[in-house]
Amino acid sequence: MNTYDLAIIGGGPAGAAAAVYAARKRLKTVFITKDWLGQSNVSEKIENWVGTVVISGLELSQSLEKHAKAYGKGIVDFKEGAYCTGIEKNDLGFKIYDSADNSYEARAILITAGSRRRKLDIPGAEKFEHKGLTYCATCDGPLYDGQDVAVVGGGNAGFESAAQLLAYCKSVTLLARSDFNKADPATVEAVMKNPKARVLKFVVPKEIKGDKFVSSLVYTDTKADKDIEIPVTGIFAEVGSIPNTDFAKDVVKLDQFNRIVVDAKNQRASTGVWAAGDCTDGLYHQNNIAAGDAVKAVEDIYIWLQAK
Repeated sequence: MNTYDLAIIGGGPAGAAAAVYAARKRLKTVFITKDWLGQSNVSEKIENWVGTVVISGLELSQSLEKHAKAYGKGIVDFKEGAYCTGIEKNDLGFKIYDSADNSYEARAILITAGSRRRKLDIPGAEKFEHKGLTYCATCDGPLYDGQDVAVVGGGNAGFESAAQLLAYCKSVTLLARSDFNKADPATVEAVMKNPKARVLKFVVPKEIKGDKFVSSLVYTDTKADKDIEIPVTGIFAEVGSIPNTDFAKDVVKLDQFNRIVVDAKNQRASTGVWAAGDCTDGLYHQNNIAAGDAVKAVEDIYIWLQAK
């Protein structure tokens, strides 16, 4: 079995950026991914991908794939259609296993496996996803300019999304299951003092209603024990995400949310292993940040390999 210099695990912006830079540095690389579709693939319009005024999520994923393969031809060995199932250390570095029963050996590993959004599990959520219900305020918020919207989630992500939406929405109603002790006090204060914001505590979303698109949200006031319906045309769910990291638990440290703990200076997770993007414990998770962190990681990987 041939040993690669580097194994990149996962597609999306981080994986594609890593493949381009690995190819530029002539690192013999294996690229393992089920597909190229990151979380933004479902977005109809992405307006914050730097260098492109507007692009759909599907177009972005296709562009990333095209760029990576153009640079990686003859250098990066693309293995698509299967996902990583396990990693173990060996004398040469690491052995990587995938869901198609293949295995690969590599001296270094960069994990760019991303995460998946935790979905709202209430009536109407599946029906109205991408029809008024969205999971990314940064991606889709400007589409709701001048409209009444709701944010579900009382943590940092919920308040940060509300703060963004208040810049252009007519009104923003934030629904928190409990108190705000998990959110940054400064962000909470900034949202609550905005006259266009309404913050509700101890409420639980119950149902999303509408025809072709969202028209209202029903929530339960748990203290008053009653249901209330509010008219909104957009609902932004910030109820957490699930990092795709189960396969890596034996070679890296995971935090309490199963995110890979990395050194922010170079994206190192452990000896011989780096990680970038939404699977890490980085403070912010966006497409541009994921790509930049992956580039940072490959720069460090290259130096590390040359020193061995």
